[in-house]
Amino acid sequence: MANTRLWARAALLGALLGLLQGGRQLGKLAEKKLCADADCSHPISIAVAVQDYIAPDCRFIPIQRGQVVYVFSKLKGRGQLFWGGSVQGDYYGEHPARLGFFPSSVVQESQYLKPGKVEVKTDQWDFSCQ
Repeated sequence: MANTRLWARAALLGALLGLLQGGRQLGKLAEKKLCADADCSHPISIAVAVQDYIAPDCRFIPIQRGQVVYVFSKLKGRGQLFWGGSVQGDYYGEHPARLGFFPSSVVQESQYLKPGKVEVKTDQWDFSCQ
């Protein structure tokens, strides 16, 4: 019960930060990313969260332990510790899942779907808050 309240507060804080940062480009995490295709539209893998992660700003997605995460990209260079993806499951309710970044250390890949071998340059939309 307390964990549910913590997540509700974190989601509310994240939503408020998103409103405050809406449309604003924040720091670029990396210059390039690895994807399964040139549009980064096909997931590379499916992962399961091994720990909770509270998103520090709107570029990131909050993750709760046990959630399924679809990995669409893996940042290269200085940002290589971060992956891009979406969280699926009951946590978002009727809201569509949104894309965002998360530390690769909070998930464990459980199913590989397509090799992430296509190198793509990141652009302004990768690090903007919608």
